[in-house]
Amino acid sequence: MTGNSQNPALTGAPQQARTRLSALWRPALVQAFVKLDPRQLLRSPVMLVVELTAVVTSLLCFVPAQGVSTGLALQIALWLWFTVLFANFAEALAEGRGKARADSLKAGGEGLRARLRTADGSYTSVAASSLRRGDLVRVEAGELIPGDGEIVEGIGAVNEAAITGESAPVIRESDGDRSAVTGNTRLVSDWLLVRISANPGESTLDRMIALVEGAKRQKTPNEVALDILLIGLTLIFLLVVATLQPFARFAGGDLPLVYLVALLVTLIPTTIGGLLSAIGIAGMDRLVRLNVIAKSGRAVEAAGDVHVLLLDKTGTITFGNRRCSALFAAPGVSAMALAEGALLASLADDTPEGKSIVDYLRALHPLQEPARSAVTAVPFSAETRLSGIDWNGRVLRKGAVDSVLDFLGRDRASLAPALAREIDSIAQSGGTPLLVCADGELLGAVHLKDVVKPGIRQRFAELRTLGIRTVMVTGDNPLTAAAIAAEAGVDDVIAEATPEKKLQRIRQEQAEGKLVAMCGDGANDAPALAQADVGMAMNDGTQAAREAANLVDLDSDPTKLLDVVRVGKELLVTRGALTTFSVANDVAKYFAILPALFSGLYPQLGLLNLMQLHSPQSAILSAIVFNALIIVALIPLALRGVRVQAADAASLLRRNLLIYGLGGLIAPFLGIKALDMLLVAAGLA
Repeated sequence: MTGNSQNPALTGAPQQARTRLSALWRPALVQAFVKLDPRQLLRSPVMLVVELTAVVTSLLCFVPAQGVSTGLALQIALWLWFTVLFANFAEALAEGRGKARADSLKAGGEGLRARLRTADGSYTSVAASSLRRGDLVRVEAGELIPGDGEIVEGIGAVNEAAITGESAPVIRESDGDRSAVTGNTRLVSDWLLVRISANPGESTLDRMIALVEGAKRQKTPNEVALDILLIGLTLIFLLVVATLQPFARFAGGDLPLVYLVALLVTLIPTTIGGLLSAIGIAGMDRLVRLNVIAKSGRAVEAAGDVHVLLLDKTGTITFGNRRCSALFAAPGVSAMALAEGALLASLADDTPEGKSIVDYLRALHPLQEPARSAVTAVPFSAETRLSGIDWNGRVLRKGAVDSVLDFLGRDRASLAPALAREIDSIAQSGGTPLLVCADGELLGAVHLKDVVKPGIRQRFAELRTLGIRTVMVTGDNPLTAAAIAAEAGVDDVIAEATPEKKLQRIRQEQAEGKLVAMCGDGANDAPALAQADVGMAMNDGTQAAREAANLVDLDSDPTKLLDVVRVGKELLVTRGALTTFSVANDVAKYFAILPALFSGLYPQLGLLNLMQLHSPQSAILSAIVFNALIIVALIPLALRGVRVQAADAASLLRRNLLIYGLGGLIAPFLGIKALDMLLVAAGLA
């Protein structure tokens, strides 16, 4: 049978993903030394070059007649090792934030048992880790669901805190869009027969563990392209440094090999090379903290370049559950009598719609309410489509139009013309009309409608400034869809949407060279999710939708797609910003160091030594120290990410060039000069 107690570490998983950095620095420091293994540094070619130069410089400390004192060579070697270690530390720190959560998730699956149905219909207890796709398992109330699957029979409340961190149970049932369940979540009530949908190593839990363990994260195409750029720049500066010795010999001088090795490290793009892995891992960590699983890094990267967002209306733009917006009294009935009847008839209705009526009327007409113990409640039933109370001899009911009329023994033809017109008007506008009656008398109608979420219009406006166009997808008629679209502030709308319509629109946008994002939860969304560049499925949706998408939201919150887009943009902007800084930094160091290095051989270059560095020795040592410390200074930015401003691409580019490009040019001159003065004053150079 399944385990009887939930792992406490699992329920705290989201908090562990937010573990303070101060609790992670010790294991990260150990990993920084472990990562000195050249086989691990192959993932970062630039830092591999730095390590090799550190080894060479360390060996040169023991070689006499290099034209450099052993003390200076030793200082340069130590700072080179410091550079490699801190780059490794940044990567380990980023990985560590996810590994704590991964360890707790792994622990949650240990020893888990499942009740497997055999060919003769009986059940046998097996290890959950032995389950295969297609196996049928029965889960009873209080047990952990042993693996990802689709509900074949039953309905029950599931506590998904182990995965999402939310303790409120959610309803899962067969034959619907809420039939998928996730392994290691707990069934709170009833029983379920689940068909396992993933083999070992393929489940949501396994994907999450692989995602948060940075070492197993595959590089995205953008990172690979950036690696190629960094390797290219490294080769260029290698050629530049290799040509300096012939120039020195031509002038009758000589540049010590230690200087050349140190100069190479200061010129190659070590800043972005040392932080690139940390940026990517930290970006994925932010995605994990959003409770979103990415099946590929490409999807997250594409999210940063999305041009069009297709969003389902219900649950995304509107609340999903229709809410009370107005009351219409029948002829001869006062507004207060209708309000009182509707409020009392809704007290026993625990559905979101019933609660919205109570909330609406309590705010509009404060009325005296009976104690719960004094009434006989008639809860809402899907079979009768009625709810109400019996109280002090009174009979109050509220429900669907035909249901209330049947309760009263009447038909639609008996409705007053004015009330009938209101009911038809509500229905034609896309709303839901309910009737209220008390003691055999029809009091009037309640208008339930989709209510646009507060602040959603501002969010869409913010996306618009980022160059992203929003399209609302709904099954409503064009008139209703247009009204909601105008209220929400979307750019376009697809009314009476079918799977074919969604697919056609996505293909049309892609044919125009645009990247498209789509979110959905039903089987009819699967084609569109598979076609979209970024497809996000809801975890509580169908298995077809989850398999078709490349992102899965464990919270089943469609508005999360907007946050995923922001994370994708943060990743791209952070990489771009630090790459801009690194390249500008390298160019500045070239012009800051070379005049001082060659001033003894070519006195004319003394005019270009604007910072008046003390000597070639102090110049090269200051540059090495600056090169190491700038990585340390930028670690927090790499882990946090550059905040995305609500602006178009051109404005973001200008901002990056102004802040990080100009900053990268100025920082080396100021930093190297300050270090030169400090090192000379301390007698270290």
